[in-house]
Amino acid sequence: MITIEKEDCIKLDNQLCFPLYACAKEVVRLYRKPLEALGLTYTQYLVMMLLWENGEMTEGDLGKKLHLDSGTLAPLLKRLEKQGFINRSRLESNERKLLLTLTKEGEKLKEKAMSVPEEMNGCIPLSEKELGILKGLLNKALLKMTG
Repeated sequence: MITIEKEDCIKLDNQLCFPLYACAKEVVRLYRKPLEALGLTYTQYLVMMLLWENGEMTEGDLGKKLHLDSGTLAPLLKRLEKQGFINRSRLESNERKLLLTLTKEGEKLKEKAMSVPEEMNGCIPLSEKELGILKGLLNKALLKMTG
């Protein structure tokens, strides 16, 4: 816990949340150009990465992994389906669950997406060691915040 004087507690420069927010916003902005070539937003890219990794997932599992509620996820998934990248279908065993699978177009998009990490390499101007520490600390904080 950072100790600051009581009257300084609402100064922007004393907030940890602001540099986290501003850095995240800047990184997402930098992703915009390479993702436009794929026809994806950053959040859609995250969804596609999970589907490329897992092959298929339920909407609920995907939402948990990405920390997104169904109100945010549902329209995003509908757009991905309309673009022809995913299929959404009800599970026969539980009609309340929506199964997400990749289409052939979604599978093909994976090859194009392979260039994105390389394009983004270096977008955060820290050393490899510093990036590892930052990622570890953020993952640790996220795990403790979300259980």
